[in-house]
Amino acid sequence: MLTIENLRKEYARVVALEDVSFEVEKGEIFGLIGPNGAGKTTTIRIILNIIEADSGKVLFDGKEFSPDLQNSVGYLPEERGLYKKSTVMDTILYFAELRGMARSTARAKATEWLQKMGLGDHTKRKVEELSKGNQQKIQFVSAIIHDPKLIVLDEPFSGLDPVNQELFKEIFLALKQQGKAVIYSTHQMEQAEKLSDSLCLIDRGRSVLRGSMRDVKRKYGSNTLLIEFNGDGTFLESLPGVKHTIRYGNSAELQLDGVVDLRQLVQEINARLDLRKFELKEPSLQSIFLEVVGARKTTQEAQA
Repeated sequence: MLTIENLRKEYARVVALEDVSFEVEKGEIFGLIGPNGAGKTTTIRIILNIIEADSGKVLFDGKEFSPDLQNSVGYLPEERGLYKKSTVMDTILYFAELRGMARSTARAKATEWLQKMGLGDHTKRKVEELSKGNQQKIQFVSAIIHDPKLIVLDEPFSGLDPVNQELFKEIFLALKQQGKAVIYSTHQMEQAEKLSDSLCLIDRGRSVLRGSMRDVKRKYGSNTLLIEFNGDGTFLESLPGVKHTIRYGNSAELQLDGVVDLRQLVQEINARLDLRKFELKEPSLQSIFLEVVGARKTTQEAQA
């Protein structure tokens, strides 16, 4: 559905994007991931023709993006774009009519979506009276009210509590089942790992990792030891055969060398900690992210 080819964008001698390419298919949830300031929002704005790339192409169903394709896309910006003094219903109807929807059709659709969002009794409330999370819901409904084929979401989980994050995930999966293509940007790796079919990792304006979640995991191999324990695990990083450690209180994720003796390593850990559980599995997206971004940072600092 969407093809991004070799995007480049420069601002006053600062290269924001360099040779960014990826594809998004129908019925796919695509994660555009990376650190803050990596170039995710710039990429999204180029996709939507808000800004122009210096070079490269954006193709929608094989065609260059043009105004007649505008209503095929829904967009949720990272910044709030709502009129605070308007009521919830009036806000949604305004955006729907901008997309060419009849007011009666838009009202019926808005009522249906507000019920899904748990905001059925908020239609006459002003936007400024809502919490940040509920404002995000209204902005989301306004972005998809016209039933677009491609849905582009910039940090959609911003301002949402865990319950509403789960609600959004369920909605994204339902949209996927309808054949929609959903692109969302995030720097939250746990969210991206659970939700994305495919992804592109952008770091310092370059796409440094892309593909299906399965292929990304396969590339980095089943070389991660997950452990749960009681005790002080600060020594884990220094163990022979451990490349990197991510600790979460009384659990940890250890990235291993390919030649490590797993039995000996577990015995050594158990001798110094009360080891409750261990499991060898694929690395998390969080650990892959840290490895890729960290390696690039080390390389660039060495070259500086």
